[in-house]
Amino acid sequence: MPGALLAGGATAVFLAGTFLAPQAPAGITVPPDKIVIELATVNGSGCPLGTAAVAVSADNTAFTVTYSQYLAQVGLGSQPTDFRKNCQLNLIVHVPQGFTYAVASADYRGYAHLESGANATQKASYYFQGSPETATGIHRFNGPLDNNWQATDTTDWAQLVWAPCGAQRNFNINTELRVNAGTSDPKKTNSFITMDSTDGAIQTVYHLAWKTCPGR
Repeated sequence: MPGALLAGGATAVFLAGTFLAPQAPAGITVPPDKIVIELATVNGSGCPLGTAAVAVSADNTAFTVTYSQYLAQVGLGSQPTDFRKNCQLNLIVHVPQGFTYAVASADYRGYAHLESGANATQKASYYFQGSPETATGIHRFNGPLDNNWQATDTTDWAQLVWAPCGAQRNFNINTELRVNAGTSDPKKTNSFITMDSTDGAIQTVYHLAWKTCPGR
């Protein structure tokens, strides 16, 4: 097994368990072994080195990414490039022979302060290395807003993007925060959106589904 890299000071090795997507077909066989996930790389303006960490859920059905400096802003006190921040996770997933997997849903939450006329976007894309198929979730927020926010990407079973059977392909998750001043006055106000909670860290949770490969 390749060595896992470090994220947020902890070895980023995760277990994903027997989560099945909503409306999954009856009779799906659950793999006898857990799926093992390793974080190959984490990089982006929204997750500088040492500001993102990953943990496994107690029941091994999901993995969680925690951020501490994921913030996009415009207006007073901001830099021209601060309006957009992103973070890309590159995952190595070890699947029991004869099975494949997909991300069935993802839960995001954070905080937003948007002046009247300003707006913000949270976006996430999911894709396998070398595959043209990409699943994307987009959530938009309009000012005035000064509150916590939560968003969930959910995919119907028939639309899930599955890892190719019999091939080792790294899985990529690319998230983005973007804020636009719109009709607000950036010379007098500041608008921002973060992927964090009131305690300063967001717990983004990714839930996995799996199915048997043809011929098993």
